[in-house]
Amino acid sequence: MNNSDTVAADRNFQKNAMASFVQIGALLVLIVWCFQIIAPFISVILWGMLIAVALYPVHSLLTAKFGGRARLSATLFVFLGLAILLLPSWITAESSIGAMKSVGEQLHSGTVSISPPDESVAEWPLIGEKVYGIWSDAASNLEATLNKYSDQLQSLGRHVVSVAGSMAIGILQFVVSIIIAGVFLVSAEVGHKTAVKFASSLAGNRGEALIDLAVATIRSVAKGVLGVAIIQALLAAIGLAVIGVPAPGIWAFAVLILAIVQLPPFIVLGPIAGWGLGLAVASVGYCRPSSVTRIRSSAVSSCGSASGRSSSSGCSRGGSLSFLSSASSASSVGAFSSEAVGSSPSPSCSFAGESPAS
Repeated sequence: MNNSDTVAADRNFQKNAMASFVQIGALLVLIVWCFQIIAPFISVILWGMLIAVALYPVHSLLTAKFGGRARLSATLFVFLGLAILLLPSWITAESSIGAMKSVGEQLHSGTVSISPPDESVAEWPLIGEKVYGIWSDAASNLEATLNKYSDQLQSLGRHVVSVAGSMAIGILQFVVSIIIAGVFLVSAEVGHKTAVKFASSLAGNRGEALIDLAVATIRSVAKGVLGVAIIQALLAAIGLAVIGVPAPGIWAFAVLILAIVQLPPFIVLGPIAGWGLGLAVASVGYCRPSSVTRIRSSAVSSCGSASGRSSSSGCSRGGSLSFLSSASSASSVGAFSSEAVGSSPSPSCSFAGESPAS
């Protein structure tokens, strides 16, 4: 081979290498762009796949009862899943927005009133003096207190809005995942064969065994998550019923849905805990006589007279039960709170027209 042939071969090699480099670079750019496009949907598709794998045994039984109509079974699962997810979310969002609107209207109209704290608040460990000071300022001049802590309130508001937005996006993603799961259920057999072929191309004869192991793992984890969610919902229902929260079944159902979708139950139980703490604080000694009077009057009004306590046999059973249930709920929470703070309930809270017990 002479020099001219060597030079020509080198030039051809360089051209081929440059062309290959350009082609490989263009392919990498396309792969990166495609990944960026599908990246937001990867988690949604994976969740849809997991839901489909977990629900496939039930889907098979339902398909057999429907005479082999897999599309009808999958459609039923989609609508049922969307109802279970969206209905409690809608109820929770509507109640939260309504509560915030009510508070905002009261703040705007200046009708919000805060009772002054009891002296025992200052004795709370670590935070007592600070809480007592802020509470006293809010009770004396709420507008000035809000203006004083406006930066902290704005930061808290932004955090709440961010959390609410993240929850809304998460719920929307699960909606899409449930729909995708329905599509996967319709073509479950084809999907399983494709997965086995792909795993066999990577692991050889062990591919099918690995797919079966993955399916069993997914279903076991799903059963574990569902079991834990049911336990959390039952405990929440018991606790809510004990402290007298209205409609404990609805809140427990919301806790069940949040636990299933792996969202913290604190989203529902947090505001309820705040309500319970407020009731506890009121029962310890910060309750207004007017509020207790309303409880009493609502019970005694069914008897026909507020002075008929001596002749209680003439009272209706409904009034007595109403009063006893309201009073026992407040006293039980108050007793628990008094043990927690290390003090006895304040005797300064009494019915209207009655002197506090000494």
